[in-house]
Amino acid sequence: MKKIIGCLLVIVILQDNIYGLGDNAKAMVLMEASTNQVLEQNNPSETLYPASTTKIMTMILLFEALNQGVTSFDTMVSTSEYASGMGGSQVYLETGEQMSVYDLFKSIAIASANDASVVIGEHLGGTIENFVVMMNEKAVALGLENTNFTNATGLHDDNHYTSAYDLAVMASYLIEIGGQDLLDVTSLYDSYIREDNEQPFWLVNTNKLLKTYNVDGLKTGYTSEAGYCLVSTIEKDGMRLIGVLLDEELPDIRNQEMIELLEYGFSQYTKDTLYSQGDQVDILEIENISSNHIDVIVNQDVAIVMKKTETSTIETKISYYEDIGSIFLDTPIGVLEIYKDGVVVEQINLYSKEVVLEDNYFTRVYYTFSQLWH
Repeated sequence: MKKIIGCLLVIVILQDNIYGLGDNAKAMVLMEASTNQVLEQNNPSETLYPASTTKIMTMILLFEALNQGVTSFDTMVSTSEYASGMGGSQVYLETGEQMSVYDLFKSIAIASANDASVVIGEHLGGTIENFVVMMNEKAVALGLENTNFTNATGLHDDNHYTSAYDLAVMASYLIEIGGQDLLDVTSLYDSYIREDNEQPFWLVNTNKLLKTYNVDGLKTGYTSEAGYCLVSTIEKDGMRLIGVLLDEELPDIRNQEMIELLEYGFSQYTKDTLYSQGDQVDILEIENISSNHIDVIVNQDVAIVMKKTETSTIETKISYYEDIGSIFLDTPIGVLEIYKDGVVVEQINLYSKEVVLEDNYFTRVYYTFSQLWH
């Protein structure tokens, strides 16, 4: 079994640190999106009320359903009496009114519409109660330890809570699965729904940073119990940052502190890509397979984010699983571990570049005949 250890020494000039980030928030997290690496934090695990940042999870389940073909942006959905009676932010859906999933998504992402959130929840879960179960199941699947949902909107409930860290993880996952379709909408300051009606409805985003700082998402939130909350994201110089501020007293202070948090991240941190998706990282020689070796690749970008003032040693170590037989493209064959100063900071699955069949009578026959057709 072959193992490879590589070493990269990063040396930079020390600079002064910047303190006082998110001082007025009950909790703060700054995360790099592609690695989920936390760059700065304050009370990251404290359970707090999320208000409408809850809708990040609502949109997660929507985009999972879209990606799996369960629904589509063109699907028309009918509004229930319960959904039309929601209070708070809304687009005033009427009972029985039909609206496309795309316009419902826009209403949620831009106008934080509670009625649209419930319509999507009922559409995907059958009932809003089932949808809330789905939200909590997804929270568990994402490894969120300080989150519990009781609704799809963020309207206050004492048992409805999350943490700054959990929200950052949710935001990272939503960006991953939503991609440009998500960001094309969350980056809009305003838009319209019911455009084919005589009275189109104007959607206006409460995230003023879309105009003042050029973020491209993600979600604001406010209730008297939760205070002013904000999850923002922006990409610059090949690095996407996610900022979370919970329970601020005033929206203007919240917005200014978010700008300071994101600016701090870009000024103090840098992202180094060790491998790009599809890069070969090793050649594994192995017995009992048809080709005697495997070209080992990663199926995602592998990067590490480091402070520009930091001097650290970055090492990589490759370990393979025992008793590798026939290998298919989606079969992990080992793990690439990233070490920072001797501590594991990331583990990445390794894959074979091609399908490799275990060497036995049947696979030899298959391999022989397959070569005749080349």
